[in-house]
Amino acid sequence: MNAAHQTEPRDPSDRPARLAVGVVGAGRVGPALARALQQAGHRPVAVSGVSDASRRRAARMLPDVPVVPAERVFERADLVLLTVPDDALPGLVEGLADTGAIRPGQLLVHTSGRYGTAVLDPARRAGALPLALHPAMTFTGTEVDVQRLAGCSFGVTAPEELRLAAEALVIEMGGEPEWIAEENRPLYHAALALGANHLVTLVAQAMELLGKAGVEHPDRMLGPLLGAALDNALRSGDSALTGPVARGDAGTVAAHVSELRRHAPAAVPGYLAMARTTADRALAHGLLKPELAEDLLGALAGSETAPDSETDPEGDGR
Repeated sequence: MNAAHQTEPRDPSDRPARLAVGVVGAGRVGPALARALQQAGHRPVAVSGVSDASRRRAARMLPDVPVVPAERVFERADLVLLTVPDDALPGLVEGLADTGAIRPGQLLVHTSGRYGTAVLDPARRAGALPLALHPAMTFTGTEVDVQRLAGCSFGVTAPEELRLAAEALVIEMGGEPEWIAEENRPLYHAALALGANHLVTLVAQAMELLGKAGVEHPDRMLGPLLGAALDNALRSGDSALTGPVARGDAGTVAAHVSELRRHAPAAVPGYLAMARTTADRALAHGLLKPELAEDLLGALAGSETAPDSETDPEGDGR
């Protein structure tokens, strides 16, 4: 190609801004998404935040973007990100619609996993263009969140006529759109919470128990193990199950429960629930032999009632 016709790649900041972006709710998600849109050539113009923490986060992630009341965000923005807790979203939308803050033709995007676009119906009646774009990602409130959006799946729900707009916004933020039907949003979100939120609880609990067992660096011990387990599970599903439950080692499982009762009784209900679920799935997929499953499930059932003899040594056994 002739050098005179070659063009240098342009920095996103050099491109004309296409949409003025506002954020209502400066939690961990909103500023990160606005920052990602900024890198794609859009222009953050306003952010609202109530707590001191949210204001500091907005200043860190979106420097020079003014922090204003929510209604002022709507005055300035073509695209408004509603990044508030799920339970607060319906009331917020109704309130904004009732006060006339929403302008016809304004793109209104919420990031709730639980809701589709029906929750935005009051805004739609006011002329807004509703989109539900939920990033399937955990957020820290720092710059690393923007980097993690690269390749991140977004659960997308939108009217058919806004499908292309929804896809374009997700792709510009570095994500991959995954279409979720309106009626499937709660199930979709439950699946993500089961996998990600409960994983944090399990890992934190495992590190705590390893610490009680004398392990100096529980994170170092668990890191390679959990990384391999996650990779195997994503590749092979239930076929990746290992450990005493999948093997039917009833004695080992009973010993686990006994030790947990002594050192971490709060962990027992979770262990029993997960062990039963694991046993059911291992049995259904042919990993746990039926002849071993009965003893294993019996041990789990017995473990649930075992503490009575310890808490009431003078009891009559009835």
